[in-house]
Formats: sequence, structure tokens, C-alpha cells
Amino acid sequence: MKEEKIKQNNSEESDLAITKRSKDYSQWYLDVIEAGKLADNSPVRGCMVIRPNGYAIWENMQKVMDKMFKETGVVNAYFPLFIPISFLNKEAKHVEGFAKECAVVTHHRLELDADGKLQPAAKLDEPLIVRPTSETIMYDTYSRWINSYRDLPLLINQWANIVRWEMRTRPFLRTMEFLWQEGHTAHGTNEEADERTLQMVNVYKKFCEEYMAIPVIAGMKTESEKFAGAVYTTCIEAMMQDGKSLQAGTSHMLGQNFAKAFEVKFLDQTGERQYVWQTSWGVSTRLIGALIMVHSDDNGLVLPPKLAPTPVVLVPIWSSEEEKAKVLPVASTIAKSISEKLNINIKVDDREMRPGPKFYEWEKMGVPLRLELGPKDLASNCVVAVRRDNGEKEKVDQDKIIEYIPKALQNIQDSLFNKALKFQKEKTKKVDFYDEFKKIMDGDGGFVLAHWCGNARCEEQVKEETKATIACVPFDQKKEKGKCIYCGEESEGRVIFAKAY
Repeated sequence: MKEEKIKQNNSEESDLAITKRSKDYSQWYLDVIEAGKLADNSPVRGCMVIRPNGYAIWENMQKVMDKMFKETGVVNAYFPLFIPISFLNKEAKHVEGFAKECAVVTHHRLELDADGKLQPAAKLDEPLIVRPTSETIMYDTYSRWINSYRDLPLLINQWANIVRWEMRTRPFLRTMEFLWQEGHTAHGTNEEADERTLQMVNVYKKFCEEYMAIPVIAGMKTESEKFAGAVYTTCIEAMMQDGKSLQAGTSHMLGQNFAKAFEVKFLDQTGERQYVWQTSWGVSTRLIGALIMVHSDDNGLVLPPKLAPTPVVLVPIWSSEEEKAKVLPVASTIAKSISEKLNINIKVDDREMRPGPKFYEWEKMGVPLRLELGPKDLASNCVVAVRRDNGEKEKVDQDKIIEYIPKALQNIQDSLFNKALKFQKEKTKKVDFYDEFKKIMDGDGGFVLAHWCGNARCEEQVKEETKATIACVPFDQKKEKGKCIYCGEESEGRVIFAKAY
């Protein structure tokens, strides 16, 4: 049992230290979280406190995705946190997939014992499961909401928290409690459910690439990797800077498995009772972990402008009260103009401290664009603009700053995506021989495109011997005859192998 905790820095010197990626990637990740003020340790093992800066990123993600979902006809609702254990027993494969991760509530009252300590007192008639995912409790409700074909399609999403009793935890990537959204839809035909399954995985792909600036590969999970209770699972996979794959989102075709378990039926146009066809799909706060590991550097957090809580910070510079009195009013005027004309959240850092520590603090927090304004800049009627992604500095006329900022932020957004895409392509290799495959997995990793015969036994043996799994069977793969990387049997296409988070 291992829990990765965020290192708490106490001295000013240690507070500035971020472990280099090349030295200890895992510790670097934790240091970036601490320096970027994204999360903190919790007194509850395996759980984290999401700090305001981290939660603001999640809020920005929510706003964008919520709009994207609603554009496809989805509406939001909320369902209970607690699920009767009898509900989980109705879908055997689903239960088997989550049984080891369930948190169970067995009592509903506390009483003082003889020693004056609180102890559980009243036992529940039926244990309650703390929501590991909501298929069972939502579909029980759907069975009452859906009666006729006129009630379909039913397209519902909920933003919620989830509890899964993880033994090995890491902030954002894998915690016992995390935040997510889960969409659950019901349809009149298999074709409509298939279409929705693919539609939503493509919504996730668009969000990751256009807003997170993270290139992803969309594809199908294998039978052994699919969601418990699903007919098939689609996913998007992203590559982290250490060469590992991160599953960034999933969309599942559930078929009629849950409909039959929970009697979700409708009267069709011919008057016949039919079971609905269902899908479920979701992403979680692990997307914040993806942002960190794809874009950040040895100086701290790097955020894409479209999701940054503060895209622009303006740092006034002065060395005397006289200079301060001249600089601050101009800084305030510039910031107000940027906020009102561009509708951008901008922060003026007018704290009484040297500019150097301010610069470094905002750099660690990943602010995409820093503006500097000092006495010399006033004299030349300009500001100095510093990009977080590459450190480039540029003098900009004050009367052109409104025109400059949107272009600069879009350039940063595009640059981050292109850099990540270049890295992904460089770390994606076609391999035909198992010795070469093992060498890559023992080294720097990455995506390996290799033939697989479709046999689960070969998949399992590769995983046991190299710790690499099949991330996905890409949608855009071309048919290409070859031999399975492990057993040598005939194969008609390549899949993506990778070590995964």
C-alpha cells in the first residue's frame, strides 16, 4: 500500500526547489503540484484537498465541457451518493469490476462508549455503497422515467464525486475520492447508442486537443480492458513526458445489459415492449494531472491559456515611493482596459515585495503571459511581455496591448499543442520484433504500434513480462497484415502498447 504525498516545504529556500524531471519524475510531479498551489495533503489517507488554483482549473474545464455536452442535447441532473448493495448485485459483471474498490456504509448512528469515545451504534438493514459509479442507481430511476418511445432518447449527465478504495494513490491521477462527470443515455435502437458512444469520445478528443492543448489518440479498449458490464469501451489516450500513457476519457456502449438488469423498457411505435440501449461516458480530475505532466517543466506549472484561471498577470515595478505612485495608476488602467475589452481575468500584483520573487511565483503557478511595467517602460510607453511556455520577452506599445494579448495567448495555446504533438510523434514507434519491443519498454517508453493477434493470453503475457498494456486499438489504423508481436500468429492491424498510469 503506497500513498504519494505532496512534499510540504517550510523554508524559503526549499520552497523554491522543484526536482528536475530527469532526476525523479514522480517527485517532480508532486513538487509542481505543491509549487503551483493546486492541491494539499488530506488527513484522510488517499484523499487530497484541491486548493483554489487547482479547483479553478477544474471549474474552467467544467464550463467548457458542460457547454459541449449541452450542444449535443444532454441535460444535467443529480443522483444519490449512496447505492443499496442489492442494486450492484443486479449486474454481475459490473459488481465484479468494482467490488474490491467499494466503500461500504454499515451503520447510521454514533454513540459514546464507556470510555467516552464515539462508536458506530445502529446497524443498517441493508449496507449502502458509497458511489463508485452511478449506473445502478441511475438506471433504477430510468426504469420509472422511461415508458414510451416518446421518452427517448434520455440524455443525462451529472457532475459529482466518486469514491474508490485505491491502495496506491497519487494526487489527481488516482485518489480514493475524486471529482468527475458521468453521462448516462438511453436510446431506442442499437444504432443510436453506437452513434452516441462515438460522438462523446470525439467530444472528449476535441476538448483535450482544442482546450487542453493535448494531442490524443482515440480508439477501442480490448475485451480485458473494457469497462465492467459494457459491450465495448472507447477511449482517448494521451502521452505524458515520461513516455507513459494516460487514459484521459472513456465512452462505453452498454448495450442492453443494464436495461435488462433494471427493467428499463419502452413501448415502441408498434406497441411492443423493448429494452432500451444505453451508453455511459466520463472524465475526471485526472485531466489536471494530464495538464501537469504534458506541459509543465522544471520551473513549475505550465498552463494552456484557454484553461488558465489567470491567463495574464501584470507586475508593476518600482524602487521608490515616487516611482510606485507613477507606475501603479498606469498598471491599473492597463489591467482595467484588458479586463473590460478582452473579458480576460488579469491580476495586478502590487504586493510590497521585490519583483524577482513575484516573477518566479507566477512562473511556478503556470500563468501563460506575464506583463512587466516599470519606470523605464513608462518613459517609452510600453510594457514587457514574457511568455511562460518558452520564456521569450517582447516589448509591446501600450496602445497596442489590446491587440497583442489575444494573438499572444493563441500563439501560446498553439505552441503547447504543437510541442506535445511533436513529442508524441517522436515517441511513437512501429515495432515488429519482441526483443525491440522489450528494449523500448525497458527504456524511455512511449507508444509502440505493434501487431496483436487478438488473443487475451498474448495480451496478458506481454503485460506480465513488460508491464505494457494495450492502450487502445486506434480508430484511424490502416489494415496492415503482420504477425503478433508475442506469438507470431497472423494479424491484420496494429494496436498501441504502452506503460500506463
